[in-house]
Formats: sequence, C-alpha cells, structure tokens
Amino acid sequence: MRPGDDLFRRESGRIVATLTRIFGTENLSLAEDVTQDVFCRALEVWKLRGVPANPSAWLMTVAKRRAIDLLRRERRTRRFAPDLDSLLVSEWTMTPTVNDAFSDEAIADDELRMMFSCCDPKLSEESRIALILRLLCGFSTREVAHALLSTPVAMEKRIERARKVLAESPALFDLADRDLYERLPAVHRALYLLFSEGYHASSEALVRRELCREAMRLASSLAANAAVASSASSALCALMWFDAARLPSRTNAEGDLVALADQDRSRWDRALIAKGREFLERSAAGEPSEYHVEAAIAAVHCNAATFGETDWPKIVWLYDALLNLRPSPVVALNRAIAMGYAFGPQRGLHEIHAIPHSDRLVHYPFYPAALADFESRTGEVESARRHLREAMALARNSKERRFLESRFSALSIDQAYVE
Repeated sequence: MRPGDDLFRRESGRIVATLTRIFGTENLSLAEDVTQDVFCRALEVWKLRGVPANPSAWLMTVAKRRAIDLLRRERRTRRFAPDLDSLLVSEWTMTPTVNDAFSDEAIADDELRMMFSCCDPKLSEESRIALILRLLCGFSTREVAHALLSTPVAMEKRIERARKVLAESPALFDLADRDLYERLPAVHRALYLLFSEGYHASSEALVRRELCREAMRLASSLAANAAVASSASSALCALMWFDAARLPSRTNAEGDLVALADQDRSRWDRALIAKGREFLERSAAGEPSEYHVEAAIAAVHCNAATFGETDWPKIVWLYDALLNLRPSPVVALNRAIAMGYAFGPQRGLHEIHAIPHSDRLVHYPFYPAALADFESRTGEVESARRHLREAMALARNSKERRFLESRFSALSIDQAYVE
C-alpha cells in the first residue's frame, strides 16, 4: 500500500482536519507534518506485519498518540486552537479532549469544517480546489499541480498563500456560524469544479477518476450531514453519480474519447444510476438550483436505452431552465445541440449561429465541431471539413485531437462513398 492509495487519501483528509481542529489553523503545517509521520509509520509497520484488519482505526489511533505526544512537548511554548487551548495544558483534561476530537462524529464534522474553511471567500476558485486536494484529499503538491495544469513551484506558492488566509481565522469554520449558508454555494462550486476536472480532464489523461472519486466522497459527506446539507447538495451528488455511471464507456481501450452516440450503454454502472436517482428524489423538496437541472439532464441520458431514444425535447426544456439559472455560452451551445437533435440539423445550425459572439466559444473546440456535425447531416461537407479543421487546431490535448481527427476521417470516407 502506498500513500497515493484510496485509503491513504481518504484518511489523510480526516486526520489533517482533526489535528487542525486541535492544533488551530495557525498550526496547519504542523497538522500536515504529523499526518505524514503517521503514514510513514504505517508503511514501516504494515510492510513487516501486514495491513491490519481495520487500517482506518489503526491510522487514527497512531494519529491520536502522535497528537498527545506533541501536545505534551509543546503545550507550554505553543498556542493551540483557542477554544481548546485551556484544556490542553493539563494532563487531566488533555487526553479526554483529544479522545473526544477523535470520535467518529467529531472527525466527520471536522472534515466538513475544513471543507468550508478551504472555501474562504477571500480565495480564488482555483486556490479553493488546490487546498481541498492538498488538505482533504491527500494529494501532494506535485499531484495538485498536475491536476490543475500548473507547475509544482507555482502551486506550492499558491497553496502557501492560501494557508495564510486560513490562518487568519484561528479555528476551523464553525458549522453553527450564521455565514454557513452564504458559504455553502462556494463549497458546492468547488466540488463541482473538482469533479468536472476529473470528468473533462484538461490533461492528457482525458479522465482523472481519482478526482471524480474524491469529489464524490466529499459531496456525499456534505449531503449526509443534516445540519449543513441543502437540496442543492443532494442534487450535486445526483449529477456526479449519473455522470460517473457513464465513465466506463466514455473512453475506449486505448483511452480515447467515445462520443455519447457511440457508447456501449450496457457498460453504464446501473448501481450508480440507481443511487443518482435516490439523490435526485431527495433533492426535490428544496428550491431548484443549477445542480438540479444538470442532474435532471444527466438523468434523461441515463434513462434512454439507446441514443435514438433520448428525450431531446425534454433536454431542450431543461437547458432553457439552466440558461435562466446560469447563463453561459457553453450552456447556450449545449442547448443548440439539443435543439438540433430534437428538431433537425437545420434547426441546430440556426440555433448555434444565433448564439451571441463569445471569446470562450471562439477558443472552444466543440463549437466548430458541433457546426461540423450538423453541416455533415445537411450535406454541407466542405463547410463541415473546414470546421473540423478549426476544432482540431483548438483541441486541448492529443486525445481530443484524435477524436476530432476520427470525425474528419469518417466524414471523408462517407463522402468518398457518395462520390
């Protein structure tokens, strides 16, 4: 077992959050150091004795002992979490205080508190995601840099600046704070972007399943906590579960992208789809959000036995709702594509051309690719080729480029048969 394994990633976030709760945010780096020491000890012991029956409990026990040892050494020279500091100076109160902090309920709460702390409004969206990956998901700085398309040096500086922002508040975010529901949308957004980076990876990997898994784990813990969760939390989980269900068929054996129309739907994970439906039903009681609409769109795709049976008019209606909640050029493009599948390629072309000019679409490879798709269906082959060439030039990685090149080749072959 290596520190990069799922268990170590999951437990890293739980241990860092719990130790930060005890030590205080100004000692965040100390919490990280102790956590690293715990994992080093695990590697040494487990290599000799084998992995214990309950590895999570083993790690927590060692972390608790390390925390107590450190408190005994430094309680007279270092300040710890303000609300616990007076309880940590005496042997009589220190051990029960640490034991309470390592209870299952406290650990779950502290992980959520860390999540909210990472989404401080003074931090940029990228810094929030970087902190979540570093502190709650156990990613090394190098791994965070790779995930967010940065360099390790630049990411280390970004994370260090973000740590200083966290240290401005002496303790982790209080879940009873009246600002909780003001910060909740930022937490949702960070988890949404984290999952999206895994699902639509900008890197050569195309799909980064570990990012999707971590986003799902954190979103699930958020939705499970009745004190902080909202209907949007459940809707966000529904969206993630529906999308994750389709991951097995989204790429082929070579790791190349497979279009939705060509995916083998028998490979879609039915258990994840069923869980997605549960989350979506649970979310129905609250006020609709953009996550409700996106989850509903994903549900329509998951409910269709074949691409041809997709309820495209319903998807158009849902994209209309999404445009009202979150207007963006990409949402408008997706709506236009749905219009083309619902009402014919000419309608799709008309809707795409009607989208107002946007710098984002100018650099988005699937804008000219969508034009090419509908143009090929209306017999405008030369225009379709031109737009596919544009799309290939805009491809963000080699696998996107190969996907678009295969479309170009298929178009040329089809035309050769016509001629």
